[in-house]
Amino acid sequence: MTSTLSLGIDIERIARVPAAIEADIEANKFDGAVVLVARRGEIILHEAVGYADRAANRAAERDSVFITMSIFKQMVGAAVLQRIDRGEIAFTTKVTDLIPEYAANGKGATTIGDLLLHKAGLPLGAPGIPPEKIGDIQAVTAAVCAMVPQSAPGTSISYAAVVGHSVLAEIVRRLDGGHRTFGQILKEDLTDPLGMVDTSLGFGLRDDQIDRAVPVVVKDHGPALLDPAMLEGAGKHAATPGFEVPSGSAYTTAYDWFRFAEACRLGGELDGTRILSPAILRFSATIATGDLTNSLWDYAQNMRGWPAMPANLAPGFYVRGSGITSHAFGQLSSPGTFGGIGTGSNCFWVDPERELTYVFLSAGLMEDSYSWERHQRYADLVQSSVME
Repeated sequence: MTSTLSLGIDIERIARVPAAIEADIEANKFDGAVVLVARRGEIILHEAVGYADRAANRAAERDSVFITMSIFKQMVGAAVLQRIDRGEIAFTTKVTDLIPEYAANGKGATTIGDLLLHKAGLPLGAPGIPPEKIGDIQAVTAAVCAMVPQSAPGTSISYAAVVGHSVLAEIVRRLDGGHRTFGQILKEDLTDPLGMVDTSLGFGLRDDQIDRAVPVVVKDHGPALLDPAMLEGAGKHAATPGFEVPSGSAYTTAYDWFRFAEACRLGGELDGTRILSPAILRFSATIATGDLTNSLWDYAQNMRGWPAMPANLAPGFYVRGSGITSHAFGQLSSPGTFGGIGTGSNCFWVDPERELTYVFLSAGLMEDSYSWERHQRYADLVQSSVME
């Protein structure tokens, strides 16, 4: 490991990150976490803090295996970007060009870009989809095709936490010829090439992962974005082979996810393996939602008194943007910082200007607005450690 001094990192300041995490765990805000910070590709912090399973008194370890939650949307997005990179589709391609039945009930103008930007008018949850079908991409896509959009596609941001990325996965699967499962496509086209040995969707847990797996436990059962029982149930089903929820039911470790994030920081290539072109990564990390707000946070405006804030979505990632506005990637990050956030839990970001890569995976789901503020605080501590 390269010296933190040679990387322009203040040792005492970066130590404040795990200290802050430990304090929050001791206050019972959540149960445990693994945090990884790298600069210029060199890992400067990789620590496990607290519990993987507080009820079982099992400590978190650096190789603990977590459910990804919504940070997996960026991996699904990468699979879509690969097909755009190859010229098979475009951001402006209509969904109906690949899934004709999607045209029902006024959704015919929806584009792939609309799905990536959460502008397809789809609902937050999974209404009308039986719990046993939520891990069946084709069944979920069929249900979405029958839905009436909540708003005209392309006009506003209605965050689709569950269903939108199933449609994107089905698009990739159909472009692939339908011979491989979506999980197999990701494994062969993304995770294996990047050396992500503990990341998978739809394969269940390997024998060597069972004792490292972190259960999904919701800490706060008060008002929340998503139903706690649904989240905990999805966490249990994720271990079942064939259960594929592209919006977030995959498994990963902090180091695995660092490899994906680092490949994105480096313009789509890691250790000589290229997954995406620099051009498409630049575009997919550029804000494309203007001043539009994200309906995801409407409840926080009422419950927490939050002001309206720009969504800052790109067709692949969340982006920090500029101005004094609450953001999980921190107030101090450069405007081009991009990454993903998982409900009540995980966060990763890349600051290309400061050459920083950050991954945080946690046990014990918090209420989302408080989790968002937690991420902002940790991100600012990371940025405050950079001295050059």
